[in-house]
Amino acid sequence: MSYSDRNLSCVDCGNSFTFTAEDQEYHASRGFENEPKRCQSCRANRKADRGDTRGGGGGGGGYRQMHDVVCAECGRNTQVPFQPTGSRPVYCSECFSKRAPVSSRY
Repeated sequence: MSYSDRNLSCVDCGNSFTFTAEDQEYHASRGFENEPKRCQSCRANRKADRGDTRGGGGGGGGYRQMHDVVCAECGRNTQVPFQPTGSRPVYCSECFSKRAPVSSRY
């Protein structure tokens, strides 16, 4: 299929942005059926507002909040990328990697 650049309007700011032929081809190759609704800056603002730090696309740069904990196995101070609730043990990366994988319940 042949693609050509298309101008779209951002649903957040109303500014026009280009959905390039290359981007359209990429979207099609991934099976995406919907065209983008937001310009690049509004997408970045939306990700920042919801704390999305995956940094997909071109380079990341997002801040990932870390939480101080004590490993339940070795007692070493460490940090984890989630807020522990206290309902389950938390391990340092070394002790976590030694543990047997949990089998799926499904």
